[in-house]
Amino acid sequence: MPRYPDHLMSEGPANPFPGIKVLERRIGQDIPHRLGSNEGLDMPHRALREHFGDALAEHVYCYGDAEALGVRQRLSKQQGIALDTLLVDAGADSLIALALRTTCEPGETVVSTAGTYPTFGYFAKGQGCLVVEPRYHEAPGVLAPDLEAMAAAAHEENARLVYLANPDNPSGHLHSDSAILKLRDALPDTCWLLLDEAYGDFRDDAGSEFAAKALPGVIRLRTFSKAHGLAGLRIGYAIADPEVLAMMMKVRIHYAVSTFTQAAAEVVLDHPEEVHQHVVKVKARREQLAGHFRALGADVLPSATNFVGIRLPSAELAEQIHRELLEAGRLIARPAHPSIGHVLRITAVEDALVPGRLAILERAIKEHA
Repeated sequence: MPRYPDHLMSEGPANPFPGIKVLERRIGQDIPHRLGSNEGLDMPHRALREHFGDALAEHVYCYGDAEALGVRQRLSKQQGIALDTLLVDAGADSLIALALRTTCEPGETVVSTAGTYPTFGYFAKGQGCLVVEPRYHEAPGVLAPDLEAMAAAAHEENARLVYLANPDNPSGHLHSDSAILKLRDALPDTCWLLLDEAYGDFRDDAGSEFAAKALPGVIRLRTFSKAHGLAGLRIGYAIADPEVLAMMMKVRIHYAVSTFTQAAAEVVLDHPEEVHQHVVKVKARREQLAGHFRALGADVLPSATNFVGIRLPSAELAEQIHRELLEAGRLIARPAHPSIGHVLRITAVEDALVPGRLAILERAIKEHA
């Protein structure tokens, strides 16, 4: 089992303000009179009520449930994930930062693929870590994190943590469950695997038994930003062994997920059919986009996400197309890392399918096919 930083061992830090919801569960009774939390309970919120309505205003007075029990219970019931292996926080980004705070000390080495989701490197460097970045494995029809190279780097650099997005962002590549287990087995015993599954809802096997498991030495991350459409509210969750989550709770910002955000997530989770229908439509649009650009001669990468990646002949061409589209008021994504600057990423939304919307890209593909 990978180890934790020394300062978190023994008792370590403890949350000084678990909140009334947690306290009510501990003592087994309601606390109707909130006379000590120093919240703005008497604020009339006339402006807020007029703008958003009374329902919203009722959620803003009090600190939220630091354990997000309602969200966790719904996730546990719907996905078969053990309740004590779930931790809710303010989106996958916040969970990345939390995982790094829990597992790494300044000066330690972490590994991620060069050009993968850059927020990981941003937080890792902010934690004082050295980031080692093996290149993507690139071949006809393939742009994928190189798991063997990542495992080798973890051994060579005595890495404390390896980060893998699966499905990957920005390539869209999906590694199999067996490949993930093989990677975990190939890492040093003292190295964590941080498995970012933000796009996991778009996998064809998203509801599998494997998807619900807490894996030894692994911290799995999920989000409500994509399939659930709650990116602006910032909420996601981690799946890990209970003792790992207990360590994460030592360094977590305890009220990072607002009362309103939790209430909104519970409403969305209470209507899973809407989420399912959304995912089905996104996948159909993704395949429609992919087929359209393949018909034009584009090198479209396989994707298990809510976007399509297109590999162009050069980074210079990709930069030109990206700039021209932006000048025309059409924003698509181009990775900042120079090693994959020849890739463009298009989100599978209805607007992307409007005829002529991506004419600049279409013309360029035809000219260079």
